Amino acid sequence: MNGTPTTVDRWRAVAAATGAADRAAAEAGVRLAYRTAGLAAPERIVWADSPRAAVTLVRELADAGRSVRDEVRTRPWAEERRRAHDELGPGGWTTLWTSTGARLWDTTRALADRIRSAVVDDLAVAPGEAAAVRQVLLDAVLGQHDAAWLAAFDGRGERLRGLAAVAEHAGWWWPYEKAVVLCERPTELHRDEAGRLDRGDGPALAYGDGFALYAWRGMSVPAEFLAGLDGLTPERIRAEENAELRRVMLEYFGYDRYLAESGARPVDRDETGVLWRIELADDEDVAMVEVVNATPEPDGTFRTYWLRVPPETRTARQGVAWTFGLASEVYEPLVQT
Repeated sequence: MNGTPTTVDRWRAVAAATGAADRAAAEAGVRLAYRTAGLAAPERIVWADSPRAAVTLVRELADAGRSVRDEVRTRPWAEERRRAHDELGPGGWTTLWTSTGARLWDTTRALADRIRSAVVDDLAVAPGEAAAVRQVLLDAVLGQHDAAWLAAFDGRGERLRGLAAVAEHAGWWWPYEKAVVLCERPTELHRDEAGRLDRGDGPALAYGDGFALYAWRGMSVPAEFLAGLDGLTPERIRAEENAELRRVMLEYFGYDRYLAESGARPVDRDETGVLWRIELADDEDVAMVEVVNATPEPDGTFRTYWLRVPPETRTARQGVAWTFGLASEVYEPLVQT
């Protein structure tokens, strides 16, 4: 069943899993990964509540020995990839990857990168400490966030069974000769339809010890910024000096509401709709076309839509035409919908 939607969906669920780890199953997976790599089982397995806490634990570990990430993760993966490539050929391998791992790669890689950056920001408080924190992060096996490449090899490699078992039951982990640090999964994960971290009323990603990431439609934002969104006013939006945060405010507040409450005036009106423009300091203008659906709703009302168009748009027709990929002079709708 490798490559079927069931396989991809299962690993997508693994990557997005929250809640307490199955510690016994994850530890069994660790021992299997060591055994298949030809290594003795670790003497100690220590649990941490988040990747941030895990990095701190790793830095404090005594007599853990060297990292064995290459033996338990890098080499088995490289060997299975080479075996699959030889068996399937270049075209077959591309088809396999495209139908499995590629479908999970962008979101899992982006999430792992965000976690790494946040751990560095939180722990590198002294000058020159960032390099040491990043070095520890390089020793991590990503557990559930390795779901993309584990999906591609699902059911193929005996040497990957231990890695898959840890991924299915826990978060990141750090393998050393004599000790392993295993990480709990997040307690919360909130994403938008594009798979980006997204939440307006709390952390988009949170762990049990308070380590968290805050984001709005994929953009990192401070926790205190989100706390103030419910009290937004047009004046507060205009006063925000950070252009990216101001865009978040506008999206949260609603462009149509901002136009109505800020006393904006239309810049163009024709049979296709109404063009509005929001001028923002130190940023490009926001241009919106207001259009009314020609088909009534079940209750007889006509729904209004707001279309974001390029800032250089000068007429409503030009803006509506742009949404269809047309020039204004060739846009002639037969039926407006």
